[in-house]
Amino acid sequence: MLVINKLKNIIISCLVMLRVRWFKEFNQIQIMRKSILFLLITIGTLHSYAQKFDIVDFDQKARVAEWLYEYDMIAWWTSDSVMTEDTTEIARLGSEWFCFKDESNCWQAFYGKDVNGKFQSIFHYEVDTTDSFHRSFTSVDTAILNSYSRALVNASKEMELLQDTVNTRFNQYLRKNVNDEIEVWILPAFQPNGTAVFGGEFHYVFSSNGNDLITQDNYYEGKFRGFKVGEPREIWLDYRDVDKPTLGAIFFVWYYKKYFTKINIETSKSISTLFESDGEYNWAHVEKNLSKTKKRKKRKK
Repeated sequence: MLVINKLKNIIISCLVMLRVRWFKEFNQIQIMRKSILFLLITIGTLHSYAQKFDIVDFDQKARVAEWLYEYDMIAWWTSDSVMTEDTTEIARLGSEWFCFKDESNCWQAFYGKDVNGKFQSIFHYEVDTTDSFHRSFTSVDTAILNSYSRALVNASKEMELLQDTVNTRFNQYLRKNVNDEIEVWILPAFQPNGTAVFGGEFHYVFSSNGNDLITQDNYYEGKFRGFKVGEPREIWLDYRDVDKPTLGAIFFVWYYKKYFTKINIETSKSISTLFESDGEYNWAHVEKNLSKTKKRKKRKK
């Protein structure tokens, strides 16, 4: 409803500006009436749709997507620093790395290797609340590091078959949830050839020690799709096989929002678009006219 209210305020502001601008131009009164009628109809449509669109589900996913984006930025900054470290230390690295926020709201980023369920930390960076970071040598609870490392290893095992059959790079994200379980997300990374990839997302929930897979929630329809960056343009993400925008779709929009002029998520029931105004981003959702679509299908038969 927050987005709808903001849109209402924008539309009302437009009405005020229309009134001031056209008040002195009586010969355009018909245009003004038609414009006001259109805006009022738009308000009614937005209000009606706000009651149908599952905004609670969308907002929950959007919050996770924004957290994933922050996690990705921390990994981006710190991994660049890893490549400047001593080459003998870099050679000891495995495929296990992760980030988490500590009690002081600072990010901790670890790069190392899992050896028989135990994490060997090689590089540790701390990022404070001002986004400045440095390599850290302070000790951290090994139980936490080991559990995160095991969760990543086990998630990778779940992904082995797919990763062996596709030429796509992935990024991994993890955090503990309110039940003290470890959630792992695996999403397509920004590919080395400059392609922004979507169409697959994998979410695993493990026990607090990272050993046992409790549940998984994945989306993959057999192929990944993508767009080359470099030329700013409007793009459409085809999710017409689902009713609601997926977490991966929302994350894609949030991550690549500055690479394209506009990104639309099209599902079977709606179209969601992120708009930017004066540095502030807001989502807008439009319902498809499914009744007309059904009528057209019946006529074809």
